[in-house]
Amino acid sequence: MLIRSLAVLTAVVALVVALSIRFLADGAIEQVSGTVLYASMVYAAVVFLLPRQPPWTSGAIAVAFCWAVEFSQLTGAPAYLSERSLVARLALGVQFDLIDVFWYPAGVVPLVLLHTLLASKRPSARGAVNDY
Repeated sequence: MLIRSLAVLTAVVALVVALSIRFLADGAIEQVSGTVLYASMVYAAVVFLLPRQPPWTSGAIAVAFCWAVEFSQLTGAPAYLSERSLVARLALGVQFDLIDVFWYPAGVVPLVLLHTLLASKRPSARGAVNDY
């Protein structure tokens, strides 16, 4: 239960920070921070949905998902959906940006490292109560 609670908290914090930056800044800072924080929210979602996965596996799934969404933008389908829905625009984006491909891991790797650190602090004795 603890890991899922932390995943939700992480997603909420990332969303608040992303929206704050969007409100206060523009240009490259807004673009890069949005990409990094989007990846952080995806990682939090993966951990929430698959809490028993090791952190590096969750990180790989999150980055792969982000890359799949980014490369799907080459098809035009996300742009089409984004014209009709704000949720689709926020979740799928509009147009492909190769730079985003490199920024997604920057949003995931710090969380993977933190998750690994927290997991190593958890009691691992046989019979310990599982906190998922």
